[in-house]
Amino acid sequence: MKKTVLVIGLAVTLGATACGGVGAGSSNSKAGQVPSPPSSDQKVTITVWSNFADRELAGVGTVLDKFHAAHPNITIKNVGSLDDDKITQAIRGGNPPDVAISFTTDNIGQFCSSGSFENLQPFIQRDNVDLGKIPEATKNYTSFNGTRCAMPMLADVYGLYYNKKMFADAGILTPPKTMSELAADAKKLTKFNADGSIKVAGFVPTPAYYENTIQTLAPQFGAKWQDANGKSSLASSPGWSDMLKWQRGLTNFYGADKLTKFIATSGKEYSGDNDFETGRVAMIMDGEYRCAFIDAEAKNLDYATAPFPVSDSHPELYGTAYTTGTIVGIPKGAKNPGAAWELIKYLTTDTNAVVDLANSIKNVPTSTDALKSPRLQTSPQFKTFLDLFGGGKLQNNPASSNGGAYLKIIQDFALKYVSGGTNDLAGGLAVVDKQITDSATLGH
Repeated sequence: MKKTVLVIGLAVTLGATACGGVGAGSSNSKAGQVPSPPSSDQKVTITVWSNFADRELAGVGTVLDKFHAAHPNITIKNVGSLDDDKITQAIRGGNPPDVAISFTTDNIGQFCSSGSFENLQPFIQRDNVDLGKIPEATKNYTSFNGTRCAMPMLADVYGLYYNKKMFADAGILTPPKTMSELAADAKKLTKFNADGSIKVAGFVPTPAYYENTIQTLAPQFGAKWQDANGKSSLASSPGWSDMLKWQRGLTNFYGADKLTKFIATSGKEYSGDNDFETGRVAMIMDGEYRCAFIDAEAKNLDYATAPFPVSDSHPELYGTAYTTGTIVGIPKGAKNPGAAWELIKYLTTDTNAVVDLANSIKNVPTSTDALKSPRLQTSPQFKTFLDLFGGGKLQNNPASSNGGAYLKIIQDFALKYVSGGTNDLAGGLAVVDKQITDSATLGH
């Protein structure tokens, strides 16, 4: 399970980490040497930290047990409920895990540029790992400006979830493919209470509502983040103004104040009170992992999935999807980097291991071989996301030297514009461009 988040504080922490002696030039290995895996008679214990918990942590543990069975000399301590901040604090304190699993791809620029995660390219070259089996967008969010300091360990892909019963009751026969169709369907599906408040929202256009974030929606409008020189180019990319105007138009239908009150009483995203699962909204943008939550929490929900609609100006984009995911790397100062790499290689390139992870956690496998495996468990709803992942139209936001701070800049402006707090769209986007360019280096 992956939650898209805007990470701000980690920039300061990682900056301090780099200054504290584990900067970009440091390495666990001697100059020119790549740490070797332990010999078969050399017993080692490696620690794996992640933010997995409960069902998902147990699923990862099952796959780690299979690695241990094949490498009985390597014992694994699997520790969950540890986020990036805790991992970074351990690196800075000189007591990191051997393997770190992160849910936050927005931090990859900091992990790589600060040297908090080891450069994995020497390991990849030594072992002739074929990165061609990983889609380009997925490779992009595991490296920064030429440094690959992580590997992808399952992906999240975003699409449209819709309530089939509500669609049938409203006389809607097929899921929308364009943004004008999405808006029209949302209006048909919306129900108001007697006092005018929203009872059921067809679709909530508010930025930051669940997974309806700037980065997940931008690809559907063809919005470009940067120019050829890596400079922020939101003001000059028509997709951004098209997206924000569309969101504002649908917001005006509901009323910004009514939407604010509706969202204030929304259920928690990762619980059985999720608005889509309880029927408070008819359509949402969400990742493939929602299928597993619905199976566990709302078994009787009659729903389907589809590619998310695209701008009316660019119908050729249909099938485009935002992707992010779980990443795994070797923190600076890891005691057993050779054994750590063997495990990372297993988790990210062994087809059976990738499939086992996907089946247990219900995320999309991150290799083309795993995607084609007959062992991969699927359902009609989940298959939508597998098709999107293999469709060649995946998009991701660029990595940044300050993590997700630049995302907050544009999302704050988007929320202000969409809710009617300003009418100066062009000027506002130009200011956003300057703020992003002044504050961050974007990978390209």
